[in-house]
Amino acid sequence: MLLAQSSWMEVEDYLKHSDSIVIPIGSIEQHGPNGLLGTDAICPEVIAHKAATLTQMLVGPTFSVGCAQHHLAFAGTITLRPSTMIASILDWTASLQRHGFERIYWLNGHGGNVATVNAAFAESYAQRSFSGEQQATELLHKLQNWWQFESVATLCKQLYPVGDGQHATASEVSVTYAAYPEAQKQVTMEPKIAPTGTITHADDYRRQFPDGRIGSDPSQSSEQDGKQIIQTAAEAVAADFERFAKS
Repeated sequence: MLLAQSSWMEVEDYLKHSDSIVIPIGSIEQHGPNGLLGTDAICPEVIAHKAATLTQMLVGPTFSVGCAQHHLAFAGTITLRPSTMIASILDWTASLQRHGFERIYWLNGHGGNVATVNAAFAESYAQRSFSGEQQATELLHKLQNWWQFESVATLCKQLYPVGDGQHATASEVSVTYAAYPEAQKQVTMEPKIAPTGTITHADDYRRQFPDGRIGSDPSQSSEQDGKQIIQTAAEAVAADFERFAKS
């Protein structure tokens, strides 16, 4: 069940038996020569939508713009400041809580979001602590990176024993190719496997990694691989969400 494609009455009915919701959260940032700018938002979105066919689950709209300041030297990247993202997450949370949602499962597609999302969770819990008000229900957040499920990590290692990488990975590009086959791009990678290293700001990133990749060779990516990854990740998300919803 997708919130954006439901009526308010359907959501009200859902809340009669569940107070849990999944929010895909990602980023709009460069993903190398053959990766889509929306990769980090597309991946959790398509995985969540697939998971919703496997279990009773409401999937909210995708929080598609995250913290990606270090990618701004590449055309098309859009970012939020950490303070803006925290405020937005708190507003999304307050809106959902107002309707009766108490379990919010954030399915993440961008590693650069993690620190900020956890800070938003801390702010959310602090608001409750400082209010001093006794409440009948308990708000609970969970952040889950889709690629960190054991089954998903194992599959990606099997598919790409060399060159999956850290950014613009072969696995995430494959997921987007499965979602949007018409967007597949054939590009020669030079070097074939990108270098690795640490980054700070946008200009530093562009100097060290001029084509945007870090440690990866996404020329290996394929639509068929993406379908396997989506199915495996969706099964893991469905099972994990069921546990979370009962917590």
